[in-house]
Amino acid sequence: MTKATVLLVEGKRADRPVFGPQLQKKDFAIHTFQSGSEAAAKLADVGPDIIVVNGASLASTGVRIVQSLRAAHDQRLPILLVVDSDKPVDSSVADVVLYLPFTIQKLINRMRPFLPGDGNNIIQAGPLRLDVEHRRVKCMGKNARLTPRLSTLLQILLQHRGEVVEREDLFRRVWDTNYTGDTRTLDVHVSWLRRAIEVDPDNPKFLHTVRGVGYRLDV
Repeated sequence: MTKATVLLVEGKRADRPVFGPQLQKKDFAIHTFQSGSEAAAKLADVGPDIIVVNGASLASTGVRIVQSLRAAHDQRLPILLVVDSDKPVDSSVADVVLYLPFTIQKLINRMRPFLPGDGNNIIQAGPLRLDVEHRRVKCMGKNARLTPRLSTLLQILLQHRGEVVEREDLFRRVWDTNYTGDTRTLDVHVSWLRRAIEVDPDNPKFLHTVRGVGYRLDV
């Protein structure tokens, strides 16, 4: 399994724990930044699986940093926020909020459900990586969990990458039906899938429409 990539926003307060070196020892690929603006500027280059904001080490709650990173990237990218126990924050601000003190193992355990590649069935094609077991897809720095139907749709397109798959055939296989009278819902699901894997869903680089025929995945 490839290393999970962590974008870590962390300061150097001597009286607060830092996690970068410990996570590196645990075989994570760590990219550390000391400010939210620096992290946001490098977000696309790093392409993390998860963001960890150590607000306690920055002498703040880290909430504004989380919000700035949310604004700079797709909402589905998971964020874990570390805060001091005496500075409670709204639990909805991040996917996980952890209050000091805790062990490095607890941090990893809380990160693990958001990391791709832990399943036994991985399909990799170019920059696109699908964890079939957990229905997680990573592509060009984007990281998303798919619905069962979207996962099936992507699997079929991956199996026929570089080929045009006809609309009716896709619809039959994804919806497990012989009725193909109205396939407009397929277009909606393709749109959702583009949001998950494309940097610019309105100008797709990978998932193309072949007018009057169907769709083709180029990776």
